[in-house]
Amino acid sequence: MTIATPSTPPEPAPSGLTLPALAERVEAVSALYARKFGIARDPDWFVLKLAEETGELTQAYLAASGRTRPRVASEGEVPDGGRAALAAEVADVLAHLLLLARSQGIDVERAVREKWLVWEGEVGGEVDVQAEVGRG
Repeated sequence: MTIATPSTPPEPAPSGLTLPALAERVEAVSALYARKFGIARDPDWFVLKLAEETGELTQAYLAASGRTRPRVASEGEVPDGGRAALAAEVADVLAHLLLLARSQGIDVERAVREKWLVWEGEVGGEVDVQAEVGRG
């Protein structure tokens, strides 16, 4: 996998899903959820919900890394070591981050390019993201 530079467009995800398309789909689901359960999604709700989900991500990470007791009804072993719960909470945090950004009119792709990807020039060419993550 390569990282896009300002001169090359980002590679679409294997599913063909782009970040803006994902944000729109997440918004549609969130709006449906809010209507169904009578939730007012005011500006505070977006940031408070993100904070809630971040706490749940932390809890799932602690369980998956064996630093807290498993949170299951049977109090037995979690078959996948908590990876499914961790993945679900990562998805929740990403979705709520996209919702918050959308509610504030933030172009996430642009913000990431301006904040993070400006450093790519110092990386020196294409980066094998999988290898870099493995070193971290």
